Amino acid sequence: MFEEIIFLNQFDSVKEFVDIATQKDYDIELLSGKYIVNAKSIMGVFSLDLTRPIMVRAHCESSAELSKQLAPFKVSSENSKEK
Repeated sequence: MFEEIIFLNQFDSVKEFVDIATQKDYDIELLSGKYIVNAKSIMGVFSLDLTRPIMVRAHCESSAELSKQLAPFKVSSENSKEK
């Protein structure tokens, strides 16, 4: 299992993230507070509070490729201060 904290604070970021998620043949979820949504659902992603960092959870054997693709969305130290 792969877990990473990301930040999707712009429409284009959400669209790009969902495009990446839909290419994967394994389940990917986004967790925000008590909510868990399918990361492949753009409607689900937009139902979350996108002003805060979000946890990505992918149910996969190897996460190297996904980690590399999600690099632009990873929470930096600057973003984490905004929590």
